[in-house]
Amino acid sequence: MAFAAFSSTSVAAEPAPRKKSRIALFLLLPGILYLVLFFLTPLVSLVLTSLQAPREFGDIGQYDYAFNWQNYVQVVEAYLPHILRSFGYALAATIFALAFSYPLAYFIGVKARRWPLLQSLMLVLVIAPFFISFLLRTLAWKQLLSDESFVITGLKALSLMAPDAHFTGTPAAVIFGLTYNFIPFMTLPLFTTLERLDTRYLEAGSDLYASPFQVFRKVTIPLSMPGIVAGTLLTFIPAAGDYINASRDFLGGADTQMIGNVIEANFLVLQNYPAAAALSIILMTVILVMVGVYVKRSGTEDLL
Repeated sequence: MAFAAFSSTSVAAEPAPRKKSRIALFLLLPGILYLVLFFLTPLVSLVLTSLQAPREFGDIGQYDYAFNWQNYVQVVEAYLPHILRSFGYALAATIFALAFSYPLAYFIGVKARRWPLLQSLMLVLVIAPFFISFLLRTLAWKQLLSDESFVITGLKALSLMAPDAHFTGTPAAVIFGLTYNFIPFMTLPLFTTLERLDTRYLEAGSDLYASPFQVFRKVTIPLSMPGIVAGTLLTFIPAAGDYINASRDFLGGADTQMIGNVIEANFLVLQNYPAAAALSIILMTVILVMVGVYVKRSGTEDLL
């Protein structure tokens, strides 16, 4: 009898999880609608635009919806150097940003723990560039690195640069700008991981007669891998699609144009919307594939 009463009570209590699931779905509904409206709908529109064909007897910028897959073939053939250049610049900037950010994040997150005020001050200095417009920061570097600036004239006076050499408009200037602008995106995830690093593991490695380099390679790097992966993704993805640093109006030149500059020109100047949309889809697809392979190889699939 007692078992029967317990069974009947359990059966009566079954609808509670269903009610909770409905409440959870109701709470998720605004977020789902937001993603559908502002992410899925523009993405579908972008895909449809990439398949458009020029309107017969139409003016410039007039296209009709059609399944014109040749747009993808044409843009790859025409802009393959720009695509490769974009990923090359983004990869170089990511490597440099990691090289600069890791020691900085390690010092703030591990060494400065005993001085909370210094730690907070250094974090503010890392975040401070976000208070200034991305455009203004890049424009300021253009002025500092122009041929008439005291930096370049000083380097030429010291014979560190040729008298007729230029820095702006070169790949080095573009990579420098990308590295500078995205260093905070690399430093903050690294700091978040290293700030939680248990230093007792480092002490244990030293007690087992490991050299400082071995402790760093065998203990510190593996434990900070989530921060490295997050930082490299936050740096590489926006850097690959950046169109400001490589622009002729900022640090770039005619031979440093990236895929973002090509997309901007096709959308706003040439009004070749299908080509710009096809390039955007290609950029997005290649980045997703590269990110998936990178996260899989780094052993942090849970970040996907």
